Amino acid sequence: CLLLPAAADAQRKNRNTYSWVDEEGVRHYGDSIPPEYRDLPKERLNDQGVPVEEIAGKKTEEQLEEEARLEKIRLAQELQDRADQALLNTYLSVEEIVMHRDRRVELFQAQSRVTELYLRNLERRLATLRSEASRFQPYSDDSDAPMIGDDLAEELRRTKETIKRHEQNLKKYENEEKRIIERFNVDIERFKILKGITDPPTTAT
Repeated sequence: CLLLPAAADAQRKNRNTYSWVDEEGVRHYGDSIPPEYRDLPKERLNDQGVPVEEIAGKKTEEQLEEEARLEKIRLAQELQDRADQALLNTYLSVEEIVMHRDRRVELFQAQSRVTELYLRNLERRLATLRSEASRFQPYSDDSDAPMIGDDLAEELRRTKETIKRHEQNLKKYENEEKRIIERFNVDIERFKILKGITDPPTTAT
């Protein structure tokens, strides 16, 4: 069919023209890109042959790895910036951070003291139960001793399990206290950097 001049002109304007350079350095032009060149970088040209858009080619494995590495760095920096801003918004001085740290540490120390006291009571109770159980089999050296009763055996088992559970809690409190101290010490050093605070030089003795 025949196209009217205006329609033909509109069709020509809507047709994209591309330019690309092949692996041998030869520049090509065309309104379509052959399959063997589709992964190469290319430019879209206007009606005057002037580049108006750059179209990236398929990226190499090395380029993708580098982009992923840079993105990881960017995200880490973004997280650090947020943490820094939160730190500056929360505290006005190093002394405030130290005070907050000490309050948190005191909570875990109080829990530890209560747990230690409870453990001492449990250990005394266990010693009493073992003394009672020593008169029965299988704890007695006397082959004629009667078998331990179910109630005493159950109380021994339950007391041992309770001691083990509280020993685990005590260890957890101690580890949490160390973690809190380490975290706050990191915050203190970061706060000093952000505020430009330098520690006074130490005097040798």
